[in-house]
Amino acid sequence: MGCMSRAWKPFVLAVRLRRRVWPCSLAGSPVLRYSTKTAPHIPGMEYQDAICTLNTLQTNANALEQVRRERSNPELQLQAMRGFLERAGVTVKELDHLNIIHVTGTKGKGSTCAFTEQILRGYGFRTGFYSSPHLVQVRERIRINGQPIGKDLFTKYFWQIYGRLDETKEAHDGTMPAYFRFLTILAFHVFLQEKVDLAVIEVGIGGAYDCTNIIRRPWVCGISSLGIDHTQILGDTIEKIAWQKGGIFKPGVPAFTVKQPEEAMDVLRDRAKEINCPLRVCPDFEDYQASCGPINLGLAGQHQRSNASLALQLSHTWLQRRCLPDEKCLATNVETSSIPEATPFTPSPVMKKGLADTEWPGRTQMIKHGAVTYFLDGAHTVRSMQACVNWFQEVAEQHERNASGPVARILLFNATGERDCAAMLKLLVPCHFDFAVFCPNITETVTSCNADQQNFNVSVEHMLTRCLDNERSWRLHNSNGNTNSTPLLIDNLSLVPEEKADSLVFPCILSALHWITQGRDPVLADPSKKVMALKPSVIAKAALLCNAAQIHVLITGSLHLVGGALKHLAPESSK
Repeated sequence: MGCMSRAWKPFVLAVRLRRRVWPCSLAGSPVLRYSTKTAPHIPGMEYQDAICTLNTLQTNANALEQVRRERSNPELQLQAMRGFLERAGVTVKELDHLNIIHVTGTKGKGSTCAFTEQILRGYGFRTGFYSSPHLVQVRERIRINGQPIGKDLFTKYFWQIYGRLDETKEAHDGTMPAYFRFLTILAFHVFLQEKVDLAVIEVGIGGAYDCTNIIRRPWVCGISSLGIDHTQILGDTIEKIAWQKGGIFKPGVPAFTVKQPEEAMDVLRDRAKEINCPLRVCPDFEDYQASCGPINLGLAGQHQRSNASLALQLSHTWLQRRCLPDEKCLATNVETSSIPEATPFTPSPVMKKGLADTEWPGRTQMIKHGAVTYFLDGAHTVRSMQACVNWFQEVAEQHERNASGPVARILLFNATGERDCAAMLKLLVPCHFDFAVFCPNITETVTSCNADQQNFNVSVEHMLTRCLDNERSWRLHNSNGNTNSTPLLIDNLSLVPEEKADSLVFPCILSALHWITQGRDPVLADPSKKVMALKPSVIAKAALLCNAAQIHVLITGSLHLVGGALKHLAPESSK
């Protein structure tokens, strides 16, 4: 997520310059003495100083050059990760004691992890949970017992790890780990220091060469639904992607996958055989209910049923390996000719409660503020967007049946990276939106934006250009190929097609939300959240919104967009 203002950049650099660390002598001593001296102790600023320093790892020239080198030889990624881990004072051997559940997939891996963590926490275990990306604050990525670690704890452990890496960088060609790699090391450090009973670790991208795959001895591994995504890194076929995902398999460690396309399943079977990993296919969710009746899920959508089945197998197997009194230990014989189906079992009351109590913000989430209801889902692939559409149409129609008058439907969309935006937008057409609104992942166009949501890797100009391209794709799908109208810049605030005004582009999330809600959301009515006035011609287009009994807003296409919206819609998430 980004910030329109460039005022943060010199501030971030100033923070780095203001930090002082004690010199560390590498010669003549087998043990490194690391300082943990933090940034200046300005009340309330220690956490923001840490975040601003963390953000420099997004653009660190040495780190980016290292990433480029590793792209041509992916095996270097894990080699580099081991080096950074050792410099940070964490050993791979220590990670063996974290009792890890390792989960990858294209879509649903975060939800699967959330289900799994909630179930095992219900048994009284102290859980760690590492996921990405964050929605509002970086701390969300590192959770203890389901809650993001506090600002004080984050700050304390951040400077410990950053200090150790910073003090040893001169002996390693000035290299520092890139953003995600650093956060992975930090998560491992936090979980070790906080002595969790288990850690649920979500893979970042892929599996085989992802920095989380430094793990040697997880207790169980899982693969959620596979699809085409991150093709520049993982490959452009389902077979290539499945090979990458199967890279998290470990010899003798039980692994589970949801049902996959046949081509992907063949690759996973071969990977499991090659690695000597006992792989099973999760049963249908209905198979569990056959013995215990209906099971409620805290996360909405039919697609969550396969994620829940995977979570049940992961948590059940972890408990088996823990050898609780009421569980049987798992046999780990390896099947080589095909992938056998895992045995459905009767979920315990704790498991059923865990599935029902699971919350995972930004995924099939609803927020109601007066006459405005927001439907938030960070779907960002074609398959996940189809699941989002199915969910939105079902729940929105339920709400509309109970409405006292006409309901306006609004789409707020953005997508990043090499996503197939045109394909995703085409799937959204049958939802019959009255307006489609596009904006970059910029929370607001003022200098007070949260450093947690800054992204220095993409320019504002690039983000706005992408929004304009998406708006044109939307008009193409909705106007039978007639795209003669040209988006115009209005008051430096909104870009509006002059002839066809059912699609608009705004420069930030807050401006888009203000226009969509037309003052009807009491949470957005905060006088401090000011935006520039629009032209009367643009305001007039919103008559439908003012006269509607309810406004339904689907926010989708990017988890970063959803996170930026939540910053405004759920202010408590920023505290």
